[in-house]
Amino acid sequence: MNDRSHTTAPRIAFVRARWHASIVDRAYDGFVDEIGADGHVDVYDVPGALEIPLHVKTLAQAGQHDAIVGCALVVDGGIYRHEFVAAAVLDGLMSVQLSTHVPVFSLVLTPHAFHETEEHHRFFAEHFVGKGREVAQACLATLAARRELIAG
Repeated sequence: MNDRSHTTAPRIAFVRARWHASIVDRAYDGFVDEIGADGHVDVYDVPGALEIPLHVKTLAQAGQHDAIVGCALVVDGGIYRHEFVAAAVLDGLMSVQLSTHVPVFSLVLTPHAFHETEEHHRFFAEHFVGKGREVAQACLATLAARRELIAG
C-alpha cells in the first residue's frame, strides 16, 4: 500500500468516460454521496471506456491515490463490439491493480439491452446512482481490510 494508507480519509481517483456522460455522471454522484467525509475524491474525465485503463495505470503509478475507480457505460451500438470493449477494459483494470498494488474498482457496466429512449436513460441513470454507492462501499471496505492486513 502506498504512503497514504495511514491517513484517515483516503484519496480516491474516479476516472469516468464521457460517452453517455449524463448516465455515467450519476454513478459519480452516488459514489461521492456514499463516500461523504470518509474520503477525498478526485475526478478525471476520458473520452471513452477504452481510455480508462491507461489513465488508471498512470494514476496508480503516480502513487497519489489509495484507490481508483473506472466508470463507463458500454452499450451495443448495433455491432457485436460492446462485449469485447467491456472485457478489454476490465482486463486492463485488473492488470493495473495486480501490477501496482493499488486497489482498482470497476464501474464499467454493459447492459444487456440499452436503447436511446427517455425511459432507458432514466432507468440507467438511477441504476448508476445505486452502483456508484455500491462501489463506494466496496472501496472503503477494501481499504479498511488492506489496512488490517498490513497492520498484521
